[in-house]
Amino acid sequence: MKRNHLSLAIGLTLSLAAVQAHAQDAATTAPASDEVTLDAVQVTARKREETLQEVPVAVTAFTAETLDKLNIRDISDLDAQVPNLTIYAARGSSSTVTAYIRGVGQSDPLWGVDPGVGIYLDDVYIARPQGALLDVFDVERIEVLRGPQGTLYGKNTVGGAIKYISRGLPTETSGNASVTVGNYGQLDVKAAIGGSFDERDALRGRLAVASLSRDGFGENTLTKQDVSDKEILAMRGQLGAYVTEDLNFQFAFDWMEDQSGVRGAKMLSPNRFTPIYQPMDDRYDVRNGMPNINDTTLKGISATANWRINDSWTTKFVTAKRESDTETNIDFDTTPQPIADVKAFYRDQQVSNELQLNYDAGGRHRGVLGIYKFNGEAGGQVRNNFFGFLFGDTQGTVYTDSIAAYGDWSFDVTEQFNVDVGIRFTDEDKRADVLNRGYTNGTYTVPTNTVADFDKTINFTNVAPKVSLGYQLNDDILIYGLATRGFKSGGYNIRAQATAVPRSAEPFDDEVVDSFEAGAKMSFLDQRLFLNVSAFHNKYEDIQLSVFTSFDSDGNGSLDSFFGDFTNAGSGTVNGLEVEYQWLPTRNWLVSGNVAFLDAKYDEFIYLGQNIADEQEFTNAPEFSGAINVEYRTDLANGGNLSARVGYSYQDDVVATTEIVRTGALPITQEAYGLLNAGVIWNTGGAWSFSLQGTNLADEEYRTTGYNLNAALGVVTGFYGPPRQYSLTARYEF
Repeated sequence: MKRNHLSLAIGLTLSLAAVQAHAQDAATTAPASDEVTLDAVQVTARKREETLQEVPVAVTAFTAETLDKLNIRDISDLDAQVPNLTIYAARGSSSTVTAYIRGVGQSDPLWGVDPGVGIYLDDVYIARPQGALLDVFDVERIEVLRGPQGTLYGKNTVGGAIKYISRGLPTETSGNASVTVGNYGQLDVKAAIGGSFDERDALRGRLAVASLSRDGFGENTLTKQDVSDKEILAMRGQLGAYVTEDLNFQFAFDWMEDQSGVRGAKMLSPNRFTPIYQPMDDRYDVRNGMPNINDTTLKGISATANWRINDSWTTKFVTAKRESDTETNIDFDTTPQPIADVKAFYRDQQVSNELQLNYDAGGRHRGVLGIYKFNGEAGGQVRNNFFGFLFGDTQGTVYTDSIAAYGDWSFDVTEQFNVDVGIRFTDEDKRADVLNRGYTNGTYTVPTNTVADFDKTINFTNVAPKVSLGYQLNDDILIYGLATRGFKSGGYNIRAQATAVPRSAEPFDDEVVDSFEAGAKMSFLDQRLFLNVSAFHNKYEDIQLSVFTSFDSDGNGSLDSFFGDFTNAGSGTVNGLEVEYQWLPTRNWLVSGNVAFLDAKYDEFIYLGQNIADEQEFTNAPEFSGAINVEYRTDLANGGNLSARVGYSYQDDVVATTEIVRTGALPITQEAYGLLNAGVIWNTGGAWSFSLQGTNLADEEYRTTGYNLNAALGVVTGFYGPPRQYSLTARYEF
C-alpha cells in the first residue's frame, strides 16, 4: 500500500497523548479540570464485586470510556494494552481468535483442540474460537485475567481469561447511536437503547445492534475481489424481570454473522511446485484460486436468576446455549494452482449450567461455592486438495461432558493480613468420532482408502487448587503471593493417520500450568499514581503441540507424506515480570502504560524419541513488550471538553508458529516492531461527541502468524497485521 503521509501528519498534530490502557479508568464523567485523583474500577475477577486495587490478582480492566478513547474495535486491539497478552485473528480468518497470555495459549482452531485462554461473554464460556474475536459495542467493561484461572473459571484457562461484560439494564430510557467512516471504505453503524417498561421498573430491556464494514486491505488480483475486508452484523438483547428487590431474572441473546472475505496471506518465498508465481509486492494482495468465502454465524441465549437469600447469602444460576457454523476456504499456496487448497466446515453447539452461592456477612470471611456443568458437541469436515490429484478429508465430531465443583474463600486473619484458598474438581468425558479418508477426485464421494476410523472415549479428572496471601501494608499498598493451577483439556487428534502412525489415534493428556506469583498494588501521591507489579514463575507440563509430522506412506523407507500431529510433546518453564502504571501529574495530563518481560523456555520437547528442547522456541512469547500512553484533556468554554492522545506500543521479536527446526522447517517469525496510534475526542457538552482516530500511523509491516509447509507443499506464507487506518466518528447519546 502507498503510505498516506497526510494522514500521519494529521494524526500526529492532533494527538498529543494517549489514554490509560489499564484496569483503572482515570477519566470519569466529571470535567477535566476537576480530575485530581485516579479512580479504581470495580471488577468481578473473583466472581464478586471488588475494586481493582484491592484484588490480589493480576487483572487489567477497561471501562467503556477507556475502550472508546483507545479506539478498541474488537478484543484483538487489547493486545498491546495488557502485559504479556498476544491476541489476533487466526490464519485466514477475520473473527476466529488466537489468544496467548504469558506465552500460554493455542493457535489450532480445529474441533478437538481446546483454547488456552478462556473467553467469556456475560458469565458464559465460549468454547470454540470461531466467531470469538468479539467486536466491541455496547460494552460496560472488559477484564483480562493473567495467569491460570483453573479454580474459579475451570478448564482451558491455563493462560488466563478474557471477560466481556455487556452494558446493564437501566431504569430510565437511554441509548446511543454512532456512525464511523474511515479509509478503506470503513462504515460502522452502532446503536443501543434500553430502559424500563413500567413505572415500577419491574421489567427492563436493552437492545444493541452493529453493522461493521470495510473494504479489503488487498485484493485477489485474478478475480478483483476484496480480501482482508470486513462485513459483520451483530446484535445483542437483554430482558430483565425484577420480581422483588431480592429476586430478578435476566434473559439475553446475541447473534453475529461474519461474511467477510478470506484473509490475504503473503507468499514469503517462491513455491517450487509452481515457480511461475513469484511473491507479490503488496503484503495483502493474493491470487488465490479458491472461492472468497469465509462465513461464520454465531448465536447464543442465556437465562440468569439472582436471589438474595438474606443479608449474608446470595445465589446465582446461569444457563446458556450457544451455536456456531463456519465455512472457510484456505488457499495455502496463494496461487491459482491447486497445490494446497483446503475447504473447511466447522459446527459446534454447547449447553452450560452454573450455580453459584456467595457469602458475605460483612465479617472476617467471605467466599463463593459453585457447580458447573458443560455439554458440548463440535465437529465438521476439512477437505484437502493437494496438487489436484491427492484428495482427502478429515471429518467427525468431538463430544464433551464435563462437571465441576469449586469453592473460593477469603479469610481476614487480621485487619491487614488476608488468606484466600480455593479448589476446583473437574470430571470430564471426551468422546471422538473420527473418519479420515482419501478419495478419487474433488467430489469427495468415492473413497479410495481410510487412514483413521475410530470412536473412542476417555475420562479426565483434574484438581485445581489455589492459595493466595495478601498483606495491606497501609491504605495505599497491597502486597500478595499466589500459587494456583490451571489446565487445558486433553482429547484425541482429529487429523490422525492411524494406519501409518498408529499412536496418532491415541489420546493426549491434559495440559497443566502450576503458577507461583508475587505482586503489589500501590497508590502514591494522594491517588495520583497507580503502580501495579507482578512477578511469576510457571511450570508448564504436558504441553499440547500442533505440528506437521512426516511419515512413510508407501513403506519404501522415505518420509514422503505428512499429517497434522497433536501430542503432549513438551514441558517448559516460564518466568516473567509485569508492570502497569498510571500517573496523573496535573489535572490535564495523564500518562499510563505497561512493561512486560517474559522468559519462556522448553525443558523438554520430544520429537522422534529425542529431546530437542534446546532447538525449539515458545510461540507468541516475546521477551519484552510494552506501551506508553499520554493524554491531554481540557475544558471548553461551552461546557464541553477536548481530549487528545498518542500511544506507542513495542514488541520484541517473536516466533509465530511451531515448527520442528531439526527438519529444516524454520518457524514464521516477526522482528521487533512498534506501533503508533493517536486520537482526538471532542465532547460538545451536550448529546453529541466526535472522535478522530488513527492506528498504525507509521504503516508498520508486521506479521502475526503464517504457515511453513515448505518440505511437502512448498508453502511459506505470512499473515500481516492491519495497515495504517484513520476514522471519524459522530456519536449521539440520549
